[in-house]
Amino acid sequence: MRLLLVEDDNHVAAALSAVLARHGFDVTHARSGEEALQALVPEGAGFGVVLLDLGLPDQDGYEVCGKIRKRTSTPVIMVTARSDVRSRIHGLNLGADDYVVKPYDTGELLARIHAVSRRTAHEDPAAEAETALVLGPVRIELPTRQVSVDGSIVQLTRKEFDLLALLAQRPGVVFRREQIISEVWRTSWEGTGRTLEVHVASLRAKLRMPALIETVRGVGYRLVAPSS
Repeated sequence: MRLLLVEDDNHVAAALSAVLARHGFDVTHARSGEEALQALVPEGAGFGVVLLDLGLPDQDGYEVCGKIRKRTSTPVIMVTARSDVRSRIHGLNLGADDYVVKPYDTGELLARIHAVSRRTAHEDPAAEAETALVLGPVRIELPTRQVSVDGSIVQLTRKEFDLLALLAQRPGVVFRREQIISEVWRTSWEGTGRTLEVHVASLRAKLRMPALIETVRGVGYRLVAPSS
């Protein structure tokens, strides 16, 4: 996914860009509101998400958010040190899709980025036309929740399917353990780690493709797209 990072602090931007890149994002850095607006021409310029810091040198961040929303439907996540409810409501009323307060946990930020992009995809008629994910011999039918390998149906539990579908949406992207637990089990990481490991092992066995889901030590898992 292409991501536009709007941040005037070069040190903060460099550190965050490095983290985002490790998680599969193609990051473009804009240092001011004007740079951000130019980067979004024409219509969205192919960006999946805008990460907008409100403390910009040339324009008020809220003003920039309003201008972005007039130009494109690209999701905007505001990043700010202002934690009061009134500020958050103001940002959302201007068209922001989410709001993250500094200091934030990187895992939470990544989860919010993925959540916003998924919500936008569900609202996009063109995205809804995609009913299946095909990864080499593996075919994942999203509406019927059916998985097949080389044409043979593989029986998966509900959570096994949800886990596979989540990873398959972004092959090669590392999903943090905490993020997977949050999105598949709708709970916190604490006490659920072993459950995730068991489900990954079960998927590898049922699909008879142990290399399909790769463990990234200390971080999480990613799906390695097989060749046809």
